[in-house]
Amino acid sequence: MTSSAAAPKLTTEQSVDALIKTIRIPPRPSLLADVQAELAANDPDPRRLTNIIANDVAMSASLLKLANSSFFGLRLKAKSVEHAVNLLGITQCGNLMTGIIARQSIQVEKISLVKFWDFSTKRAQAMTQLARRMRVCAPDQAHTFGLFCDIGIPLLLERFPDYAETLELANQEAQDTFTTVEDGRHATSHTAIGSLMARTWGLPESVSLAILLHHDYSVLNDPNTEDSVKSLIALALLAEYGIQKYHGQESSCEWEKGGDAACEFLGLSADEVEDRFEELHELFNHVN
Repeated sequence: MTSSAAAPKLTTEQSVDALIKTIRIPPRPSLLADVQAELAANDPDPRRLTNIIANDVAMSASLLKLANSSFFGLRLKAKSVEHAVNLLGITQCGNLMTGIIARQSIQVEKISLVKFWDFSTKRAQAMTQLARRMRVCAPDQAHTFGLFCDIGIPLLLERFPDYAETLELANQEAQDTFTTVEDGRHATSHTAIGSLMARTWGLPESVSLAILLHHDYSVLNDPNTEDSVKSLIALALLAEYGIQKYHGQESSCEWEKGGDAACEFLGLSADEVEDRFEELHELFNHVN
């Protein structure tokens, strides 16, 4: 076992800032900036979005593959980028492009991120369905948060040789928060790094703040925290436990720490929670 003493001993704000500067935050790709600019326009134009996407052959192919996946269950198969934009809508296509670009922009040498992206995709799909079902936040923001809430993890895997061990310890910690374990070993956390990347990439403020706070379940009872942020945190916790149960994991330290607060915020009874889990399992059976 690698000793936590191998982690840098950083105690001052200045030294933590210096550490963060050594962690590679991928710059926002120009393609993503163009997509976001079009979506933020007063009158977004599907044709302009189509032209932006179609200029990148790899992105176009990835979008068509996702658009024609069983998750969307489209009656017609998209035959072109323009067709996909028309079938899915400009907002949904923007969400998909953000996920595609993130997956291609973040790679860790000698470490496979297949499981990470598979889980992130499942979480985004689950949160989208929960948001539509429960109407507690916009489905597009739920999807974006589902993809990005753990985006700091691969960045820290790249920076710290023993971060995989930190993840294992944090996932097994029953009392302290996940980020307390990270901070104790590395003087930073995946939530802090992920939130920084979200801001760098121009994601909504509610998403970047929810990324920063999503292991601090006390905020679910904090009147000073916006409901939009609480909704993302609560839905993510529900979605993640639903995914874990789908794969046969019946206990979760994170659910034990925050599940009650999440259910109280969302107004879910125990029976309703089980209903949501059953719906998620049907979703995963359908798309896998």
